[in-house]
Amino acid sequence: MQRIAEFEKVSFEQFEKDWLKCFPNTENVKEIYDGIKLPLRATTGSAGYDFFAPADITFDKDVSVLIPTGIRTKISDGWVLSIFPRSGLGFKHRIGLDNTVGIIDADYYNAVNEGHIMIKLSCTAHDEGHSVSVAAGDGFAQGIFTQFGITFSDEADGVRVGGFGSTTEK
Repeated sequence: MQRIAEFEKVSFEQFEKDWLKCFPNTENVKEIYDGIKLPLRATTGSAGYDFFAPADITFDKDVSVLIPTGIRTKISDGWVLSIFPRSGLGFKHRIGLDNTVGIIDADYYNAVNEGHIMIKLSCTAHDEGHSVSVAAGDGFAQGIFTQFGITFSDEADGVRVGGFGSTTEK
């Protein structure tokens, strides 16, 4: 297998800033940061790298939760990391990404937010009052690296500086 990427943690300062935006009443941010696990494949045949919850997280019906993972990834040119919910969460609880599939481009690593991968999920279960909790350290999403091509007429020359949606901001 060709090795094309490497996961690492963002700085504590970046994680703390992003975490407190999402979970403002958290007192133990350093403890959460210290416990972050880098994504891993469960088996040699797994395509997906499991992303682990940095803290206990509850998904209530019809509520979106933005999760700062504390993770960034350095990716070789010509590759992309696609983010999906763990299939068990989707199948059993209708947990899905708010943007359907998260796309992490190679140049996102150099963004002003250190390329911090943030994953936004919602529970769309049918039954009223449904919720599901994921414990700190449990897998909640998965990332799959795929190679991509470009057209012969491609003339892209922009440089990424921001995060979400930054390539379309003018």
